[in-house]
Amino acid sequence: MFAVLFAAAALIPLGYVMLAAFDMGWAQFAELVFRPRVGELLTNTVLLVLLGVPFTVILGVGGAWLVERTDLPARRVFAVLLVVPLTIPAFVASYGWASAIPSIHGLGGGLLVATLAYYPLVYLPALATLRGLDPALEESARSLGMNGWRVFIRVVLPQLRLAMLGGGLVVALHLLAEYGAFAFLRFETFTTAIVVAYQATFAGPNAAALGVVLAGLCFVVLVIEAAARGRLRYARVGSGTPHPASRVALGRATPFVVAALVVLVGAAAAVPLTNVARWLFATDASDWQPLLGATWQTVILSVAGALAAIVVALPIAWISARYPGRTARALEGTYYVASSLPAIIVALALVTFTLRVIPVMYQTVATVVAAYVLIFLPRALVSVRAGIAQIPENLEEVARSLGVSPLVAKGRVTMPLLVPSLAAGAALVALGAANELTATLLLAPTGTRTVATGFWAAASAIDYAAAAPYALTLVLLSIPAVVLMFAQVKARRSG
Repeated sequence: MFAVLFAAAALIPLGYVMLAAFDMGWAQFAELVFRPRVGELLTNTVLLVLLGVPFTVILGVGGAWLVERTDLPARRVFAVLLVVPLTIPAFVASYGWASAIPSIHGLGGGLLVATLAYYPLVYLPALATLRGLDPALEESARSLGMNGWRVFIRVVLPQLRLAMLGGGLVVALHLLAEYGAFAFLRFETFTTAIVVAYQATFAGPNAAALGVVLAGLCFVVLVIEAAARGRLRYARVGSGTPHPASRVALGRATPFVVAALVVLVGAAAAVPLTNVARWLFATDASDWQPLLGATWQTVILSVAGALAAIVVALPIAWISARYPGRTARALEGTYYVASSLPAIIVALALVTFTLRVIPVMYQTVATVVAAYVLIFLPRALVSVRAGIAQIPENLEEVARSLGVSPLVAKGRVTMPLLVPSLAAGAALVALGAANELTATLLLAPTGTRTVATGFWAAASAIDYAAAAPYALTLVLLSIPAVVLMFAQVKARRSG
């Protein structure tokens, strides 16, 4: 029941867009959609997803395999460095690259920044999965004459499918909905065009028509991910063999692999952070004064959003993992469709809904938290669903055989095992909420100023020096969440 109610609430932004398109009529809608401008936006957006997702999967899975299954020198150091870009918001990374190379723009610049910013969303689940795999399977493959690369392709890679699909899906949705990073680079996608259209006409038909197309793209992504995921189970009983997995010798490739990882980490983290540090030296005391209040408000809103997202994600994640089927996928899909829409559409949908249905909720903290849940719910859902999928159901059956009720069995057996996944999901949502921009601008109570909105106000005015303290604060705020996620991955030695 709760899952159905939450799914219905998640459809509010999509319903807003569809009603706006319906009010236009087919003639006006077709005129707005079937034109060269939309074709350009469609090409840019599709290319961004088709190229960006594979790049992030390759970097994420490749980095996880190198630090976990090879004799890479300083692999523990690289294991940490590869997750550092997750502490840097995409629009801060874009700010760093744009200030370093003002000429960077277009699809190439968008792919560069987005890939470097989002590959840790694949790296972390891939690393967690690798640490939970039974090394006996790989040893058996080697005993049959397979070398290290064939073992990776034939044995390891298939077991990483859930991590790759889940992480790739989250990356695809981010690429569809990202605004700030691409606005800096002057790369036009559906989302940047929608924001411009809404700024020009608030809730005009042009923006609504573009929103319908964007929602359709999300539906295509969801169908592809669901078909690729299938119905396979990934849980196993026991921890497998207790010894660590054998490591593949890199041999002569070692210096090239190390150099490639250094370049990757440098491009993803060193370039943005170096430019933030450079602009910090140009700041004065007045640039730092508003930070304390903005930081406090950011923490309150992001923590509230994370807790609410976990409450909403848990019922549908449970249904999706334990009772897979068309109904579960339909409910789950509603969440992803809502989160694929740009934050400004989610915000305007909630503005319209609250003014017409619940006026007392207009411009309140509760509405801001609701927007965070709608926008970032997939981050919690993917993590919680993967955690539930890897907990064997027969553990609860054993508990029930001892005379406890099903609800008590879930509370005593399943929930403690699920805590790491809940914590990781909450950390991801908090991380996104702390960096959220457009929905906060429209929905926050009067006088609210978060770190992200303060950064954008300065950076969009090309006042890079004034934006630098906010950029640094956004990075510092992201560190605890990323540390928590990485600690959960390190602690995960069994499925």
